[in-house]
Amino acid sequence: MPNTTADLVSLVDKGLYGVLSLNSPERLNCLTEPMLTAVEQALRSFATWESHRVLVVTGSGGVFSVGADLATLPKLDVESAKAFSARGQALMHSVSRTNRVTIAAIDGYCLGGGLDLALSCDLRYASPRSSFQHPGVKRGIITGWGGNIRLARLIGKDAARRYFLTGDRIDAVEAERIGLINEIFDDPLVAACDRAFAIANNWSAPGIAAAKTACHLE
Repeated sequence: MPNTTADLVSLVDKGLYGVLSLNSPERLNCLTEPMLTAVEQALRSFATWESHRVLVVTGSGGVFSVGADLATLPKLDVESAKAFSARGQALMHSVSRTNRVTIAAIDGYCLGGGLDLALSCDLRYASPRSSFQHPGVKRGIITGWGGNIRLARLIGKDAARRYFLTGDRIDAVEAERIGLINEIFDDPLVAACDRAFAIANNWSAPGIAAAKTACHLE
């Protein structure tokens, strides 16, 4: 069972790409503050791998992530809530704005802040058993990590409004239909790694950086 920051994620060198895996399946890869710290540290480490052009982001134990640790939210005062929101936004921004290609390999639950993380990636592959939801409206909250903006940009304002206002959970087929995910695979991690290898072998690092810059809308 992971009990230190270093245990909470794994970052594996695959040659020209890396795989970052959330590693707290007993908590459904919940984005607790220690998990956020672990992901931040992993991203900083990956940034030093200058020859690596793609990062695959996934979760262990058949779960991508159920999102932020909601049990801690009632304990936050105004200032600490702002700091928590800003920290999550900065993390998602660092994934979105990296000059590497990022691919989310999603299996199982992809909820709340976990969905924000997937939305921060350039590509999203999911298994047939995956499900997607921003359930905050049912708890009287909205995401503070930028997922509302990213979802609207990805699938359109009207569709995004529906899912934020209803808190409905959708399956992988519906997610693909509306453009939330790119493709469905029985093993999305294998598919993501195959695509990462192909991109890394066919694109130069400057080419990837230029393409990413051209596509940034935030």
